[in-house]
Amino acid sequence: MKVVRGNPTPEELAAALAVVRARAAVAGDEGPARRAPSNWSDPARALPGRLPAPGPGAWRTSFWPG
Repeated sequence: MKVVRGNPTPEELAAALAVVRARAAVAGDEGPARRAPSNWSDPARALPGRLPAPGPGAWRTSFWPG
């Protein structure tokens, strides 16, 4: 750390250094690992089965099973 302007006291310099170190420590933390969303929140869970293959007449089977 380099003082470019002014003449800080040792206490002011220590306070500035403490703030910089605290911010660096927080930025270095990765926090809790992200988990994949559960199947419970998957919107595809509400579908009756597989989606129909695209093509003529696929719209007829897009909602009703079988």
